[in-house]
This record gives sequence, structure tokens and C-alpha cells, in this order.
Amino acid sequence: MESPIYYSRTEFIETDTGNKVSRRATIAGPQNIILGGKTIISSGAIIRGDLRRSGPGHAVVISLGRYCLIGEACVLRPPYKTYRGAFNYYPMKIGDHVHIGAGSVVEAATIGNCVEIGKNCVIGKFTIIKDCAKVVDNTVVPPNTVIPAMSLFAGSPGHFVEDLPESTQEIVEAETKEYYGRFQAVDKER
Repeated sequence: MESPIYYSRTEFIETDTGNKVSRRATIAGPQNIILGGKTIISSGAIIRGDLRRSGPGHAVVISLGRYCLIGEACVLRPPYKTYRGAFNYYPMKIGDHVHIGAGSVVEAATIGNCVEIGKNCVIGKFTIIKDCAKVVDNTVVPPNTVIPAMSLFAGSPGHFVEDLPESTQEIVEAETKEYYGRFQAVDKER
């Protein structure tokens, strides 16, 4: 096992379900965001739960599953479109064991389980990323793209590169759980 990643207990808020949210992250509209548990939201991350459709039945805008890792300075923003002259935001659903690298901007509709998104990626509006997919660093995925399960995407614009191994799900689950276990609070800066 790799060495622990220490963080100052005063910099993060830990919830009853084990979520660890940096006080330096911007969580706009927290009543519209669901965190599944054991999720880490890093410093500088911005999650826009305040951008939502009006009216009944449209409360939850962004939901994240368990063991999600949201990197530093990431932006999660629900996808939007104008329909019949009305500007509407749509929900964003993120599965379990999803790692989004630092500096990425995500406007996907759905991200499946065991998905890795690299650093400095742009995931366009209404993109659907299926289970066990990987988007490498600096990839720009155009809006409305569907990334198949078990596939590796790269480039600008993002395109299919290769199939991932059958063991991808087990590898990603182990990596996210191990990272969460290494992410430990200390009372003072080390």
C-alpha cells in the first residue's frame, strides 16, 4: 500500500457517511446535490447544484455515487439546453468509483461506475460515459458523445483508442477504495 495522503482536519468537512469535502471547494446549491458516501471533493472544486430546472420534481441536479474522487479545481456543472425558448438544466448522474482528475470541466448527463477521467479534460454537455471507461489527461469530449463501456478515449476531439481489459472494474474499485483509505486527517499540518 502506498503512503498516506494527509490533510488538515480543519480544511475538510467530514459527513456521517464518510464524505470528505474541502472547505475550499465551492458547493453551490447543496440541497440539490447528493453524495453517496466516502466521496472526496478536493480544494478548489466547484459543484453547481444551484443550476437547476424550476418547478416540482426537479430538485436533485447532481448525484455522485460512493468512492468518488473529485480532483482540485474540477468543475461539475449540469448540462443545459434551450427548448422552445426556455433555458433548462438537466440532472447529472455520476456512478460509484469515479475519479475525475484536477482541472477537468464536466457537463455530462451520465457517468457510469468505475470511470476514470484524467486531468484537464473537458467533458461536453449531455455526454454519456458508460461503465469502466477511461478518458486520458487533456482530452476534449464533444457534446452528446457516448463513450462505450470498457473503452479508452483520448485526444481533442476525444476519440476511441482501444478497449480496456476485463479487469478494469476490479482495478478501479480497488484504486478508489485504497485512495480513500490513504486520505487521512491530521490535527496539524505536517
